[in-house]
Amino acid sequence: MSDESAKTTTPSARAGWWTRLFQGRGDDPSGRGDIVGFLAECRERDLLGADEYAMLLGVLEVANTHVREIMVPRSHMVVLSADDPPDVLLETIVESGHSRFPVIGADRDQVLGILLAKDILQRIGELPSGFAIDKLLRPAVFIPESKRLNTLLAEFRESHHHIAIVVDEYGGVSGLATIEDVLEQIVGDIDDEHDPEEADYIQETEPGQFIVLGLTRIDEFNENFGVSLSDENYDTVGGLMMHELGRLPRRGEALKFEGFEFRVLRGDRRRVHALRVKRLPDDSDG
Repeated sequence: MSDESAKTTTPSARAGWWTRLFQGRGDDPSGRGDIVGFLAECRERDLLGADEYAMLLGVLEVANTHVREIMVPRSHMVVLSADDPPDVLLETIVESGHSRFPVIGADRDQVLGILLAKDILQRIGELPSGFAIDKLLRPAVFIPESKRLNTLLAEFRESHHHIAIVVDEYGGVSGLATIEDVLEQIVGDIDDEHDPEEADYIQETEPGQFIVLGLTRIDEFNENFGVSLSDENYDTVGGLMMHELGRLPRRGEALKFEGFEFRVLRGDRRRVHALRVKRLPDDSDG
């Protein structure tokens, strides 16, 4: 057999892994429901680990998930103003820990471009007081709320962009989505150096401020803080916040309750993963 013919890929070799996965079954899958059911059977028989099963379901789910469901909403976007002086820009960049920022003009509907933190940090010593940020901006990508995540992921890969500005049907900015937001729908929450460590359920980061995992039980919270929050309607701190707001809160959203401020640090469409908690002055509880 020649080298050229040896490289020829046969139809069976080109068959997708989904087809190979179903080999040996008496019936062929007729839709996604059959695939999901088969994966559930594989999990029950311990042919798939819990993480593998969750990721496979995530792969299937991205095709049916729209950007509006996972985007960072407009009110929670960390943005830079084109009119801000260098010291204000740097303070926002350092405090947020993000690597990419929408730069706005008069308001959040006027996105002028995207600034990469590295582009300005490399020039710290060169920044004059009258610094013009527009010279460092990269073009912003705008996408509709209705775009499906599998399509967005493909576009991210092809264009090498990592962030997109989400607009509504009227052209107004409704939020932003990053490649990390999309990947988290498949592989689960992605930690980075700015995320809290998860060794302990409650960690004091500075006097009066704490990182509390969403799965921290109310009785453990009460014992740690010397309070007596009710656990009648929920078992965990994440459940408390969802119950009081009447919905699943988004990252950055805050709740003042019983002398504390609870602010979501991380979460997904299923639960709250971690919160920043601090005690409020007696007259600040609302």
